[in-house]
This record gives sequence, structure tokens and C-alpha cells, in this order.
Amino acid sequence: MSDQSISDLASAPARPRRIPVGRLAVYAIALAIGLCLAFAPFLFPDVRAQEVAARICVFIVLVASYDLLIGYTGIVSFAHTMFFGLGAYGTSMALKSWGPGWDAIIIGGGAGVVAAFVLAVLIGMLSLRVKAIFFAMVTLAAASVMMVLANQLSDFTGGEDGFTYQVPRLFSPAFKLLTDADGKTLRFFDVAINGKIAAYYFVFVGSFLLFLFMMRIVASPMGTVLQAIRENELRAEAIGYRVVGYRTAIFCISAVIAALAGVLRAVWLKYVGPEVVLSFAIMIDILLMVVIGGMGTLIGAVIGVVLMSLAQFYLKDLMEVAAEATAGVPLLPELLNPDRWLLWLGVLFILLVYFFPAGIAGTLMKKGNH
Repeated sequence: MSDQSISDLASAPARPRRIPVGRLAVYAIALAIGLCLAFAPFLFPDVRAQEVAARICVFIVLVASYDLLIGYTGIVSFAHTMFFGLGAYGTSMALKSWGPGWDAIIIGGGAGVVAAFVLAVLIGMLSLRVKAIFFAMVTLAAASVMMVLANQLSDFTGGEDGFTYQVPRLFSPAFKLLTDADGKTLRFFDVAINGKIAAYYFVFVGSFLLFLFMMRIVASPMGTVLQAIRENELRAEAIGYRVVGYRTAIFCISAVIAALAGVLRAVWLKYVGPEVVLSFAIMIDILLMVVIGGMGTLIGAVIGVVLMSLAQFYLKDLMEVAAEATAGVPLLPELLNPDRWLLWLGVLFILLVYFFPAGIAGTLMKKGNH
């Protein structure tokens, strides 16, 4: 090659790095979901839709924090709802005892987060040295004990029925967040700008900041080490990384984030009970959402939570409409009976796993790289 050719190559502008189409599609879907959630009170003003939107925000944090464990580090834990419940119970018990003040949220929620951190340290230090199946069993036992305690200590937790409480006046629907010259509540797109809007954006902004924090973790050198541990624990240990230390650290971080998600859920719901924050059914939902979205992607949590939540809340209604529309067709209305919605949810899950074996986000990203 001549000196002139080498000079031409050196002076040629660098080609811009192209983002794979699959990855771009995943980012576009997540961005669209994020915008819908950001404007949910105005796009979907009915009470049920706002409850679904707030639940989606909280569960995105909860599922993404679990993905840090199972997707990025290869840790299988069944105690995630325990940490979620500690944050929720800490906040709600303080609000019930001290009244609807910010001090109750900060101190009660903080106590729940600290309790989650301490338990995570104890479980991590004692159990993360053993094989994965034994660690999973330890976390399952811990979660079961917490569920029993919540049911038995009814003087503090309300037992199986749980309890309701008041939240700060800022989050009350009667609170006028913005008013006009006459003192009336301002309306935007025919939606009153009141305390309910403030409560939703408290949950949305809190969830968004926690998700950004987790994105920062996986983009940091720590995220690379976690993936190395997942792929080959022995090689990571041989290179010089303290595997148990990293596994314990991410287990504690994940527990704290789950507890903070519990605080957000308690403030929004104004009710707490074992079935709402501690049940094993929630743990199963978290697992399904991670698998549907794509393990080890973090952003897949956004897609998995939205799909699963919409199916849980609206599939039954959709089937009812479909059954009425096909009333004259033999057998079909019976198959589309709303009481069979769990059957169709199972079929939908099987199809998603078949066509997206690495989850929706994981499969799209892999296809886009080829």
C-alpha cells in the first residue's frame, strides 16, 4: 500500500457506529411505554387505568431489581417479595401509628429499607457460598417465615386482612394542586390537577430514578463483573474477583431497591396486607415478567411488566367482548368465556416463550446483532 493510500485512510472520517435494528426496536418500545406512563393520568383518566399504570411503574422497578439477580448474576432467589413487603409494611405501619406525615414515610420506609438490607446481608453471607439450589431453598424458607409472621402478628400487621391508613394531604384527591383565580382546581385535558395526580407522579418519578440507578449499575464495571460471574464463576474467581463479595453486594442492592419499590406501593395503595405485598403469587408474577421481557437485559422488565399487567387486568374484559361478538358461532363463545382467562394467559405465555426464547427484548437484540 502506498504512502498516499495510508494518508487517505488516516484522514478519512470515522464511520458512525450503527445501533443494531433489534436493539433500536427494543429502545423504541421502551420509550413509547415510558411516554405513555409519563402522561398516563391524562391519556387514561379512569381510576382503574391509573391504578394499572401506577402498579406497572412499581413493578418495573421490582422486576428490574430481580433481573439484577437472576439475569445478570445468575442468582435464583424467592425472597424478593419479602424485601418488597418490608418496605411496604414499614411505611404503612408508621403512617398508621404516627398519622399521615412525611416523617412517617421517611422514617417508616427507611426502617423497612434498613431491615431489608440487614436481612439481605445475613442471607447473603450465610448462603451465597452454597450451590444455587440450596440458596434458592433458603430464600424460599425466609419468605415463607415472613409471610407467617405477617399473618400471625395481627396487632402490628393487621393479620390476613391487612389494614388501611392515611397518606399526606398532598396525595389526597381533595387536595387542590393547582387552582385558578376563583380557587377552583385547574383541569388539563379535562383531568383535575389534584392530589391524585401528585401521588401518581410521586410513584412515577421515584420508579424512574430507581430504574436509572439500575441502568447505571449494569453499565458500570460492576455490571461487567456480574455478567462474568454468571457466565463462569470459577474463571471470574481465578481472574481475581471476589465472587462471594460481588454476589452479596448485588443481593443487598437488589433488596434495598425492592424495599424502596414497596415504599412507593404503600404510598399509592393506602392499604397493605400479605396478599398484596408478600404472597408467593407475586413472586411467580415477577419470574414470569422477567422471562417474558428477557433475562439479563434490564430494559426487558419494562416490556414484560406491561404485557403481563395488561393481560392480568384486561384479558378478561377482552374475552367477554369476543365471546359476545361470536355468540352465533358454535363452541367459540364457550372457549372465550371470561372465566377461562387464565387458560388463555397460559397459552399466551407459551407462545411468547416459543417465539421469543430469550424473552422479547433478549430475542430482538440478538436478532438485530446478526
